[in-house]
Amino acid sequence: MKEKGNISIHTENIFPVIKKFLYSDNEIFLRELVSNAVDATQKLKRLSSLGKIGGEVGDITVSVSLDEKAKTITISDKGIGMTAEEVKKYINQIAFSGAEEFVEKFKEAKDANEIIGRFGLGFYSAFMVADLVEIQSLSYQDGAEPVRWECDGSTSFEISEGNRTERGTDIILHINADSEEFLGKSRLQEILTKYGKFLPVPIKFGTKTTSEPDGEDEEGKPKYKSVEVDNIINNTSPAWIKTPSELKDEDYLAFYRELYPFAEDPLFWIHLNVDYPFNLTGILYFPKIKNELDIQKNKIKLYSRQVFITDEIKDIVPEFLMLLHGVIDSPDIPLNVSRSFLQADSNVKKINTYITRKVADKLSELFKTDRKGFEEKWNDIGVFVKYGMLTDDKFAEKATDFCLVKNTENEYFTLKEYAAKVKDIQNDKDGQVVYLYSTDTANQDSFIASAKEKGYDVLVFDSPIDSHFVGFLESKVEKTSLKRVDSDVIDQLIKKEDNDQKLALTEEESASVKSIFEKTIHKDTYQVEITALKEDAMPVTVTMDEFMRRMKEMAQNGGGGMGFYGSLPDNYKVTVNGNHPLIKRILAEEDEANKEKLAKQAFDLALLSRGLLTGSELTDFVKRSVSLI
Repeated sequence: MKEKGNISIHTENIFPVIKKFLYSDNEIFLRELVSNAVDATQKLKRLSSLGKIGGEVGDITVSVSLDEKAKTITISDKGIGMTAEEVKKYINQIAFSGAEEFVEKFKEAKDANEIIGRFGLGFYSAFMVADLVEIQSLSYQDGAEPVRWECDGSTSFEISEGNRTERGTDIILHINADSEEFLGKSRLQEILTKYGKFLPVPIKFGTKTTSEPDGEDEEGKPKYKSVEVDNIINNTSPAWIKTPSELKDEDYLAFYRELYPFAEDPLFWIHLNVDYPFNLTGILYFPKIKNELDIQKNKIKLYSRQVFITDEIKDIVPEFLMLLHGVIDSPDIPLNVSRSFLQADSNVKKINTYITRKVADKLSELFKTDRKGFEEKWNDIGVFVKYGMLTDDKFAEKATDFCLVKNTENEYFTLKEYAAKVKDIQNDKDGQVVYLYSTDTANQDSFIASAKEKGYDVLVFDSPIDSHFVGFLESKVEKTSLKRVDSDVIDQLIKKEDNDQKLALTEEESASVKSIFEKTIHKDTYQVEITALKEDAMPVTVTMDEFMRRMKEMAQNGGGGMGFYGSLPDNYKVTVNGNHPLIKRILAEEDEANKEKLAKQAFDLALLSRGLLTGSELTDFVKRSVSLI
């Protein structure tokens, strides 16, 4: 038997197209060919379970071998194999997919979807790295003859009698000069581990040395000996393909360590399993992310029937869920996936919505069943929840019930609980409720103390995302504004009818005090204002306007359209309490130098409390303080 012919394709330049455009990375050839080998093996198992094959299936390991001298890579399976006619049909006619026909033929079988298929061009990815591809195959069918197929990357092929003596198929790649990187053992191991770590059929790549018990020595201590064993690169039964009832917490944690060997244990996880209106399995883990908005992309891995596709999952998973780790497996997503496909595919959009809902439901369940435990995890979960609320309206609706805020007393409240807590106390004379918050409790301690003296509560918003979350809350909670506790003196932050103090200074005295401080400060970025406060309030307070500070923070965090504010210098308001005894003392002082020294000391104290006194100014302040003592 010998036959030559031309591959049935519509254009002569199909191979250059395959080499350049079918796949974005030529290492994919190994994934495709190993997947096809697994496909052939799965078909054999299915036929056996349906009683279509007599006898035992036997060893089904797929083997990948490397011959550096001959410059070949061989992918060998013990699956159903092919007859000469099937080689002509499935290899020569690119438009057909053997797996697709097989699924149609046995569609009544319960688990026919186990078959990795629907990639008719997969085999031809071999020509991205090989200038000659050879197939040796022997069908499982009784009386079948071995067949050999060979092609050099042109549209010509040759079929002849093969030399395979056992059921299955060998794909032999003669690697071209441009692809010799794949003739390295470590490179092949890397690719196989990346794409085939969880394939459902054992994949062997050479051997490895391991140790096993070998009795005891003279002291009764265990001895070990080195043995050479098959190097099986995959776990054929990963946690995500099992049902939750089969798994314990330690199983989920063990699988997490398998995925991320050096990561800290996750907080909790969600096991996904849906078969309508699309097929999806997977496990998503909530990592410990602390208070840092550290979106570590490429942590969720996308699989199709246990074959790794990509960790670029932006279009499958909502952006805020990129904080999660884990695995998603969906046979509804093809292997040779592209960004444009993901963006347009209706199943992908459904998966996106489904995962968002499942995550929200899990968080809600955790909150309701163990609120104390939920609060303990909030430092890790909080950034994730807030990010989700900012970027996904549907998630935000659900998250309103379990999103927490924390105050300076380390007490936690839901948004509804907090609104109820402060609505009667922290409302101003215009009926607006004011939430006070701190971004740095240590540096803003004096302002927090002033608020507490009034009986007010102060929230803690100290994560990078909180500058955006503050604005989000204001947009969602009616008749409520949020003000950082150090953005003004407390009586100005929440203006009450009974807050109005009468200024003890005349207009002339006020002007004189203002002039003294302006002359002492001598900086255009500090605006002096004489205000009537209680006598026991601070004599001088330095604050930055809430609106201006927010705009500058948003500009620093890359807020669109806020660049103008980012270029502006920091401007501060210097509030001088005209009713404080120190101000009266400054006015009464006859020596101009002493007036300025006292004013400077009061101003520097205000700067010191804000952490704004540094360098030579701090040194001068210390010296002046010593002299005043």
